[in-house]
Amino acid sequence: MSSPFTPIFIPGLILTKDLFDAQCAGLDSSVPPEIGNTLGHDSITSMAEEALALAAGPILPIGLSMGGYVAMEMARLAPDRLVGLGLFNTAHKADDAARREQRLAAIKMAQSEHFRGVTRHLLKSFLSAAAMEDESLVGRVIAMADAVGRENFVRQQHAILKRQDQSDTLRGLDVPVLVVGGSLDTLTPPERLEEIAALTPTSQLLILEGVGHLSTLEAPQAVTDALNGFIAHILHSGA
Repeated sequence: MSSPFTPIFIPGLILTKDLFDAQCAGLDSSVPPEIGNTLGHDSITSMAEEALALAAGPILPIGLSMGGYVAMEMARLAPDRLVGLGLFNTAHKADDAARREQRLAAIKMAQSEHFRGVTRHLLKSFLSAAAMEDESLVGRVIAMADAVGRENFVRQQHAILKRQDQSDTLRGLDVPVLVVGGSLDTLTPPERLEEIAALTPTSQLLILEGVGHLSTLEAPQAVTDALNGFIAHILHSGA
């Protein structure tokens, strides 16, 4: 890779830049990473457009969960700008009927009950049982949710409900793709990540044992090491 590229991290639903603190601190990149804004939007496309505007040149989008939806939309909108793509604990297809009903129920709960109740309801889906015992980690997730707030949570859920299938986007990519998941992730289980990896001919798949949905928080060093190896691969391959 002869020219520098900008890593752009995109947080997931109800999460903030704190999701990637360890990765930003330990990233082997000549250009400081940017953080995509997911607040104030009710469209994955508008999130992607704002993230694309963060840098003028080549980019490496890296997204977790909803952030992965945004990263794939960035790839769809501007494939020629990508040097690679990082997809963590995410899915490439739109929700099925059951998942849509769950999201609609979460929206209704957020609009009718104390917002932190929604957050605690989601925690068991976000974190593995072992991580749920870590009060500091749980506190970080709750603090992120509080920072995002009820209104943005609802906007983000509506954005997710309207997202499109990105199968064709992934099939058309000719840049390296890093796919990371957790063996205990119930929201985007390993088989979903395997499907993504199967669609992208230049993908690397990493399933972290004993890790839930928020892999960057539960296994920060392993994820950072994987990202740094991925960046080295991009530089070496001249993508």
